[in-house]
Amino acid sequence: MDLAAKLQAAGLRSTPKRLAIARLLFDGEDMHVAADAVARMAAQAGLRVSLATVYNTLNQFVAAGLLRRVNLDSERSYFDTNTASHQHIYVEDEQRLIDIPGGQIRVSGLPALPEGMEVRAVEVMVRVGAPKPTQG
Repeated sequence: MDLAAKLQAAGLRSTPKRLAIARLLFDGEDMHVAADAVARMAAQAGLRVSLATVYNTLNQFVAAGLLRRVNLDSERSYFDTNTASHQHIYVEDEQRLIDIPGGQIRVSGLPALPEGMEVRAVEVMVRVGAPKPTQG
């Protein structure tokens, strides 16, 4: 895959750090990664890049449509290399996301929208974990 061309097609200059981070993310396998995990991957690959640069690059990739941000709560986000329409299962005990292919979840009963508005997306997050012990 020509990552420089992919970045340019998305309207981004292919700087050395953007290209290096893109190589970590777009290796052909879909992945869900937090920014700190990308920073660790970069360090393991010998890339000297600050966490701020990683965040900036990931946010630029999201704005350009190369990544999708999945917000778990107000403090935690993952970046998803699969930008096609799909939903997620979040395994809380493992802090891991699993893709649910598009079309497997059907949503009905959406509220009436304000005049002039249209639905752009509906996001579903199925959170799972080990059963809680019962108190006896």
